[in-house]
Amino acid sequence: MTGPKSSERGAALLSVLLMVSILTVIAATTLDRLAIATKLSGNGNSLTQARMFSYAAENLASTRLEDLLARDAAQTTLEGNWLGKEQIIPIPVGSASATVRDGANCFNLNSLVIETEGRFTQSSIGQEQMVSLMVVLGINENAARPVAAAAADWADSDSIPSPAGAEDDAYQSAATPYRTANRLFAHPSELRAVKGVSPALYAKLRGWICALPEAKLSPLNVNTLLPEQAPLLAMLFPPGQFSPITARSYLAKRPASGYGSLIRFWGAPEMASIEASSPVQGQVKLTSTYFLLRTKVSVGELMLEGESMLAAKSGQVRLIWRSWGEQL
Repeated sequence: MTGPKSSERGAALLSVLLMVSILTVIAATTLDRLAIATKLSGNGNSLTQARMFSYAAENLASTRLEDLLARDAAQTTLEGNWLGKEQIIPIPVGSASATVRDGANCFNLNSLVIETEGRFTQSSIGQEQMVSLMVVLGINENAARPVAAAAADWADSDSIPSPAGAEDDAYQSAATPYRTANRLFAHPSELRAVKGVSPALYAKLRGWICALPEAKLSPLNVNTLLPEQAPLLAMLFPPGQFSPITARSYLAKRPASGYGSLIRFWGAPEMASIEASSPVQGQVKLTSTYFLLRTKVSVGELMLEGESMLAAKSGQVRLIWRSWGEQL
């Protein structure tokens, strides 16, 4: 009996090597998938823990805000160094911090409209204040007015464009056609969808705008308005009427205990020389209703950043909305 030919032995050896290679690839793929599954499971657990700690931070912030507001129902001031200061929160694993700021010291995009019997119609005062803010921030007035008009059209209930605004027809020619919301802004980022709002323009506005859940003029608390937020005080008046430099100087010399009364605020020389309309006088406050909470929670390799809007009503603080972002 003769043995297998050398070519047959070579083919058999090649088949064995091929099978070994396939098994090696399968084993490597299996181990890789197992490692990924383990990683995903670990990240999922870390994310769950981070969100639980974020909830705890919300509850803690709400309790502290209730205590703060209960101390003086007539005024919300900066006393206690609570505004904008990062607070470290002890947790069993990782790290957590929370920062609270006045959530209404901003331009409320929903002040572009007013509510009447369940429908939203445009507010000329809201539009004028948005234009004034943009001009203070260095945006040309000729570019600012169409943006304010289009933003008002976005939030009002009808589908009829204002003379300088934009309704559905203006968005149908986009690469991905869409329609106006015809409802209140849910988040300031929604402004990016409005006609005329370029990435550069939105970047200038982002830190100055908000979307409060009511169609009312921005309720600015002049007791918590920081000097660097002077453009918000200047926006209460037509473009160029009140210098942000004067506004900044006035806020910088505010008493540590707050103005105490609106008569004192409006009676100062800086303000007495400017005639404020009744709606503008009504939107200036000494107390705060909305608060923005920003949290950072780190668990393992995961960092969870959260943002929550809290509202104080009748002595109690409740959650309006929250959002999260994860960084791995």
